[in-house]
Amino acid sequence: MRITVIGTGYLGAVHAACMADIGHEVLGVDVDEAKIAALAEGRPPFFEPGLPDLLARTHERGNLRFGTSLQEAAEFGDVHFVCVGTPQRKGSYAADLKYVDAVVEGLARHLDRPSLIVGKSTVPVGTAARLAARIAELSPQAELAWNPEFLREGTAVLDTLEPDRLVVGVQSPHAAEVLRELYGRMVEAGTPFLVTDLATAELVKVSANSFLATKISFINAMAEVCEATGADVVQLAHAIGLDARIGPKFLAAGLGFGGGCLPKDIRAFYARGEELGLGRSLAFLREVDEINMRRRQRTVEVARELLGGSFLGRKVAVLGAAFKPDSDDIRDSPALNVAAAIQLQGGHVCVHDEQAVDNARAAFPTLDYALEPAKACEGADAVLHLTEWQQYRELDPAALAAVTNTPRLLDARNTLDREKWQAAGWTVRALGRPAV
Repeated sequence: MRITVIGTGYLGAVHAACMADIGHEVLGVDVDEAKIAALAEGRPPFFEPGLPDLLARTHERGNLRFGTSLQEAAEFGDVHFVCVGTPQRKGSYAADLKYVDAVVEGLARHLDRPSLIVGKSTVPVGTAARLAARIAELSPQAELAWNPEFLREGTAVLDTLEPDRLVVGVQSPHAAEVLRELYGRMVEAGTPFLVTDLATAELVKVSANSFLATKISFINAMAEVCEATGADVVQLAHAIGLDARIGPKFLAAGLGFGGGCLPKDIRAFYARGEELGLGRSLAFLREVDEINMRRRQRTVEVARELLGGSFLGRKVAVLGAAFKPDSDDIRDSPALNVAAAIQLQGGHVCVHDEQAVDNARAAFPTLDYALEPAKACEGADAVLHLTEWQQYRELDPAALAAVTNTPRLLDARNTLDREKWQAAGWTVRALGRPAV
C-alpha cells in the first residue's frame, strides 16, 4: 500500500519507518528541511532505541523516502497519516490545532482521487467531525478516519510494530477495511482491532493518558502523606499494587511525569470539558496536574534540607535531564525544572545525561554539563537522581563518593539501592520515604 506520513517528529518518523518495515511504500513529509535531510540519510533527529536500525533497513530496501511537498504527498499516497504536533496553546490550557488544520486543509486541496486521510495526532474530541466536514467541501472523494497513537518514548518502535490494540474511528465500512488491510500483519498476530466512531477514537488517547496521569499523581499524593507521617511510599505502593484490581504499574512515587504528552493532554482535555460544559466532570484533572507539579517543588525543598537549608555556594550534581529514560526529550522535563530552580536559589548545578545533554544545553545554557556521571559529581555537596536511567543504577557508590565534597544523595525516582549507597557512606534521602 502507498502511504504518506505528514509530520516527521517523534510520532511521524517512527510511524513512517515502521510502516515501511512491514512492507508499505512510504513517503514522509515535513516542512523542516534539515529534519528531512537527516532522515533521508538514515539519521533520526532524536534518540529512540531501535529507530536507527529500522531506518537503515528501510532505506536499504528502498521503500521509505522523504520530502517537503503536500502536493507530492497527495500524488504519491492512497492513505495519508497526519502526525503533526498539537502543543498547548499559549495563554490557555487548550490544544493548538493550527498544524493539524493546516495539513488537512493543504492536503485536501490537492486530492483528486479516492483517498483516506487518517489522523494520529492527539486532538480534542469533536476535532475530527469538524475536519471531516471541511474535507467533504474541498475533496469529496476523500474521507477522514482517526487512528490514535499509543507510543511510549523509549519503546516506540515496539509499540508500533507490536501494539496492544489498534483503534480506528471511521465513517464507513470501507475506511475500516482499508485500515485493517494496512495493519494486516498486526491483526494477524492477534492485536485487537477496534472499530469506533470518530469521537470515541479521539477520546481513547486522552482518556488513557488522563487515567495514567491520575494513577501517578495518586501515588505521589500518598507520598506526601507518607512524608508527613513517617510511612514508606515504596512499601505502600508494593502492597496496594498486589491488588489485581489496581496493579503495580504507574505506582512509582517520585518526581512525577513530564514530557510532550501527559501534561499538555490532560490540560487540553480539561479545557475541552469546559467548552462542553463538563468542567465539573473533569475538574479532578486540575488536581492531578497540581499534585504532579508540587513534586518538583518538594524535590527542591528536600534537596535544600539535605544541604542544611541553603543552596548558596553549594555544588549540586544532577543525574538526568530527559523527562524519562531511553529518550533525549526534555520537553517539560521535571529534572531540568528542578535543576533550574536550584540554580535560581544560588546553587551551582552540573547536569549529566548521556543522551539529552545537547538538548538540555540548548534550552538551559546557564547550567553546567558533564559527559560522565563522575565528572558531574566532582566536588558536589549533593547528588540528585532525577531521571531513572539504568546507567545510574549501575554506578559504583563508593567510587562516586570519593569524588564528591560530601556524599549526600537525593533519590527522587526511588530506583536506586538505598542500602548499597548507605553502605558506601552516603546520606540518602528519597521522596516519600523516611529519612535514614
